[in-house]
Amino acid sequence: MTDVPFPGLSKEDPDSEGVVSTWFVGEGESVAADQLLAEVQVDKVAAEVLAPAAGVVHLLVEEEGVVKQGEPIARID
Repeated sequence: MTDVPFPGLSKEDPDSEGVVSTWFVGEGESVAADQLLAEVQVDKVAAEVLAPAAGVVHLLVEEEGVVKQGEPIARID
């Protein structure tokens, strides 16, 4: 199992929260390593999140869900 963390986009405030603005995969879908999983946003900074490994995705945060930077947003089995 591999956690997919919310990336650290705010260097000034590493404990700040952001949102998963868009999921490009669904619960239970298979993904390849480096496949685009989601777009996330902190303040006005957006970033793409890629799969760190191949496997089946288990979403931990819903679209528009708020999460701290560094916390897992999904897991890949």
